[in-house]
Amino acid sequence: MNALPLADLADLLGRLLVLSLLSIGGAMATAPELHRYLVDGRGWLDDATFSSAVALAQAAPGPNVLFVPLLGYQLAGLTGAFATLAGILLPSTLLSLSIGRWARAHRHTAGARAFTAGLAPVAIGLLLATGWLIARPYLANAGQRVGTLALIAITLGILLKTRVAPIWLLMLGALAGLLGLA
Repeated sequence: MNALPLADLADLLGRLLVLSLLSIGGAMATAPELHRYLVDGRGWLDDATFSSAVALAQAAPGPNVLFVPLLGYQLAGLTGAFATLAGILLPSTLLSLSIGRWARAHRHTAGARAFTAGLAPVAIGLLLATGWLIARPYLANAGQRVGTLALIAITLGILLKTRVAPIWLLMLGALAGLLGLA
């Protein structure tokens, strides 16, 4: 864990307040831009640390937004965790409540239907970009990580073709890791 100076923590909070308003599809949709800022731009984290936080949040029970305070904790301990969680949740929550109220009041209008129809493709694109961002460090040494690639393919196949609960796949992945297969 780094000791991020207060000015940098305030900068991170400001960035998250803005990103929160763009989190169509959930906080995970902000991961590519957060990666650009924290890893590529500021150099505060490396690819592996960032990807590990995202993967841990995906595997843990509860909302995927947990990756944001995990990153904040890596940067500034509990203060960083609380600041980043507030930054990612507060604006989007207020905006969602406002838009939800507007959408209910105007749900039968063409404008409201067009608004929601336009959000879906953007959310899908943001989530696909997040998936790529998480996968990239694991794919970097693909020749040395045949087990990892196989586990990714098997997981994807099972999720697309069956109704197996993801928890079983997470346990399979943990077992594969413990056995040195991934």
